[in-house]
Order: sequence, then structure tokens, then C-alpha cells
Amino acid sequence: MAQKHEKYQQLLARCRTLAPLPTAVAHPCDESSLRGAVEASQLGIIAPTLVGPRARIEAIARQYGLDISRFPIVDTPHSHASAEAAVRLASEGKVEMLMKGSLHTDELMTEVLRKEAGLRTARRISHCFVMDVPALDRAIIITDAAINIFPTLEEKVDIVQNAIDLAAALGLKSPKVAILSAMETVSPKVPSTVEAAALCKMAERGQITGGILDGPLALDNAINLSAAKIKQIDSPVAGQADILVVPDLEAGNMLAKSLSFMAEADAAGIVLGARVPIILTSRADSVTTRLASCGVAALVANARREAATRAVA
Repeated sequence: MAQKHEKYQQLLARCRTLAPLPTAVAHPCDESSLRGAVEASQLGIIAPTLVGPRARIEAIARQYGLDISRFPIVDTPHSHASAEAAVRLASEGKVEMLMKGSLHTDELMTEVLRKEAGLRTARRISHCFVMDVPALDRAIIITDAAINIFPTLEEKVDIVQNAIDLAAALGLKSPKVAILSAMETVSPKVPSTVEAAALCKMAERGQITGGILDGPLALDNAINLSAAKIKQIDSPVAGQADILVVPDLEAGNMLAKSLSFMAEADAAGIVLGARVPIILTSRADSVTTRLASCGVAALVANARREAATRAVA
């Protein structure tokens, strides 16, 4: 447990070399969400624009001693309007990231997904947890545990690619991707094993790029070398996975929460696949986790900025 937060601290150290990213914070109308924006600003990760009822935001800032005097505020009457206004700032190019405040996730995502908002891309939108598990020597990405309930094979292609692109933004070259199931053999009776095999073949054919895929793999032999050796699995991924692709949202949610509540892991959340990264935080998140979520998104936005610069050059 001595390693707790170590991976996040390394991530945040990288963010200190970047300029603060313009970020629309949608409806920061409780202490947790407003404090998260203030602290991320103090670390130089984001340059927040607060979007929500001005009177409520200012009252919360006074109540908890938070200095928001240097932040612009876009005044809105309620949470739905806050989501709409925050998304508008992103679609107009005035901010490079979105951050969820105290509104419901579906309120924000409904606005993001509206075709008229202009934030959708050809890529399927998906969620990633970047997890700092004290017992592991590396951060682990789990996807998708929050957006896609029962993704199809076609949707899983985008889910995997989003996670690989995230790993690259975090500085990981050729991440090892484990496509999880309950077993490591392909069985027609277990559809997730068949889809895992198909995803690996698609990677071989160049339909998924940038990572090393293997699957199906059970969780134990995906992250534990001893378990992989006992089962005689010869694979560059087994026991060393950086990315865990779950069969469906239920499995991913239970895996992430099990790590959080039984292994003292922290889970930084981000939504990918839109034109801007979207920071998802929870009221139950620790300060370090909230900052890590901002840091992950900042690294993604910076990677996109650099890619756009290269494309122009």
C-alpha cells in the first residue's frame, strides 16, 4: 500500500510541464466539484470557466473559502442549461475540455451527443478508468465501465482504439491490451470469447492500431504473470496488461468498484471519442483522484493539439 497514488503523482508531474487547458466546468454547484476545479487550476492543469447559476456558485465559494475571483462565470438558470452552455463553449472552440460538475452524467452526455452540438466524431464515445492500484507497478486502464452497456463487436473496435489512444497520450508506447472474458479459450457458447478473438484478428489486419492485443484472457492471467505461467499462456500481453477491455458495462463497473473498495485503488475517469475529452468526477472521489482525472484529460487534449500541429505542418 506504500505505492498508493504513486502513479497519479507521476502523471500530475507531467502535467506541470504543460500550459493550463481551457476547460468548461458544467454546473459546479457543490463543494466537491467546485473545489476540484479550483485545485486543478492551482496546480496549473486547467483554466476553468464556471458554467452554472452565478449566485449558487459564489455562495458555495464563500461557504467553503474557495477563491474563484479570477474565473469567468457563464450564468445559467439550471443544470440542463449549464450542460448546454458548457457544450456550446466546446463546440465553438472556446475551451478544449469539458468537466462534469454536480449535474447528472446523462445530462451532460445528452448535450454532447446531440448532432447539432458538433462534438461527435466518427468514433464511438466510450469511458475509461485510469486506475492507480497500489499492488500493481503500473496504472491500469479499464474500459468501458460507464457508457456502453452491451457494446457490439463493431463498437468494441472503437472502445479499444480509444483506450489505446489514451495510453499513448499518457506516454505509453504499444500498450498491452487484454480482451477479458471468464476464460482464456475461445468457446462459441461464450460470445465474449469469440469477440475477443475477432478483435485480436482485426488488430492483426490493421483495423485496430497502436497496441498489442490478446484475448480472450481471464482477469488473473491478464494481470498476473504467475497465473499466466501456471496456465501455460504464451503471450506478450498475459500477466502484463496495461488495458483491460471488459465484455460489458456490468462487468467493468464491478471490476472497477472491486478494485476501489477492496484494493484501495483510485479511479480517474475520462470520456473519449468526442472532439474534446470529458472529465468525469464523483463526489466520492479523493482530491488526488479528481486532480488525476483533470490531468489525464489534459494530457489527451495536449496530444490532440500536437497531432493537429503536425498535420498542419
